Amino acid sequence: MTTRDDVRALVRRMQECFNSRRFDQAADLHTPGFFSHPLGTTGFEEGKNAWRALVARFPDIRVIAQDIVVDDDRAAVRSTVEGIGVADGEAQPMLFEIFRIDDGRFAEMWGASAGFPPAASPEDVLT
Repeated sequence: MTTRDDVRALVRRMQECFNSRRFDQAADLHTPGFFSHPLGTTGFEEGKNAWRALVARFPDIRVIAQDIVVDDDRAAVRSTVEGIGVADGEAQPMLFEIFRIDDGRFAEMWGASAGFPPAASPEDVLT
């Protein structure tokens, strides 16, 4: 059984993989049938490609979880995004993600973003 603390640690490990650019290690945190609703893809290979695209555009980008709420097999995560230039006085961009966990790994993900400069949101960068 995966505990709430296990899920919180899983989210933090994933973000550390992103922040340290260890994308291949993050693949082990996802089930083989992982489905990304924002990307519309199965498996984590496209997720790694998306991460590479974001880092290519924003080399200093970092994601830091502010809230991780766990309920049964779901985790809701609110994260700040650093390393993307924003105007003085503007809030840091945010990511909002919901994950379904299966046997201690990410099985499914939904996501949205807010506060990114025009044409700099993950959705814009990846299209």
